[in-house]
Amino acid sequence: SAEARLAEMDKNGVEHAVLSMSPVTGIEALPLQDALPLARAYNDAVAAECAKYPDRFSAFAILPVGNISAAVTEFERVMDLPGIIGAVLPGDGFLTEKRAQRFVPLMEAANKRHAIFLVHYGKLPDDPEAPKPDVTDNNRNRFGTLDMQARLSSNMITFCMTDFLKPYPNVTMMSHNLGGNIPFEVDRMDHRTMCDTPGAELPSKKFKAAPIMVDCNSLSGRALELAVHVYGADKIVYGSD
Repeated sequence: SAEARLAEMDKNGVEHAVLSMSPVTGIEALPLQDALPLARAYNDAVAAECAKYPDRFSAFAILPVGNISAAVTEFERVMDLPGIIGAVLPGDGFLTEKRAQRFVPLMEAANKRHAIFLVHYGKLPDDPEAPKPDVTDNNRNRFGTLDMQARLSSNMITFCMTDFLKPYPNVTMMSHNLGGNIPFEVDRMDHRTMCDTPGAELPSKKFKAAPIMVDCNSLSGRALELAVHVYGADKIVYGSD
């Protein structure tokens, strides 16, 4: 309940929280006739809690991304509801710049609204090109850590090392789990760039300059120290997905 969350926030000294539902639930990837009523039910319910506690809660909506036209329509509706500041989108939609192009209508709408998108590890509906990791052993480690962090890293390359976000300066993009493994791997990216394309702008500079935020969920203090060095402390938010 909202009241249980507020008690937890008070216990931990959190004044304001953004509520969300993870794409891992798969609601947004259902067929439109199933996804839309569920998304609306959640969005209306979470907006009602934001209206009840406007100083304590904001929220991300969920959208039926299997149909981008319907997703834009629902996005426009919910952005007029109390407390809604943006939406959660599935990370598989942003593994490459090419795949991200399907979200252009939604990005255009969000740019007009100065919205925030939390891009969370999650699948696209009916995606024949989705990565298919072998998880016949060590399922949680292979799927919930290695595969997830790798896909988040690919999202960050799309956001920080391509021009995809340039037309949308008013959209704030956010990744979770420190944006994957970028803090651990950026030095190798710089090394390969210096070897392969001497004089090109280093990936580390692109990650530092990119208009993106990450949260600190599930990773250690050592990882946070690396992330502060790579992104800057102002890009890291306290929170969990």
